[in-house]
Amino acid sequence: MSSPPPLTPLAAAVLHVGRPERVLQVACGDGEAALFLAREFPTARVRGIDADAGAVAAATGRVGLDPEGRVAFKVGGPRRIPYPEDHFDLVAAVDARPSPGEVARVLRPGGHLILAATRGGATGRGLSGRLLVRRLRARGFEEMDAEDAGDGSFAVMRLTDA
Repeated sequence: MSSPPPLTPLAAAVLHVGRPERVLQVACGDGEAALFLAREFPTARVRGIDADAGAVAAATGRVGLDPEGRVAFKVGGPRRIPYPEDHFDLVAAVDARPSPGEVARVLRPGGHLILAATRGGATGRGLSGRLLVRRLRARGFEEMDAEDAGDGSFAVMRLTDA
């Protein structure tokens, strides 16, 4: 019996976030998840960032024909996101832990954060997971949904308007 595809938790999570116009994927690697998000949200502009310039080059090479510039990648990390404040409706992180302060900064009020893990808990296990959730709540995030999916799990949080 084969294991579920690694993007199963992300695929399950996107059902909970409406139709974002601007999407950011943190720690995008080769771009697979960002390209999935572009297919899932065909009218959204999707950006991916990764600290590894080689990964960004590989992801850019996978975009193909994109005359509207809907999908793009750039060098950037989960602790310093190279975009302005209130820029995105959805920030997704697969097997990554973005800085709660940076996510709150680049996400529009009412926007969503997806934390997905291809294996195990979406926010991490034990003390580190509890601390991450506490720091996100302190920045105005409220948990909307969290479920196991495939071999991993996801958590969807919303940045409150206040």
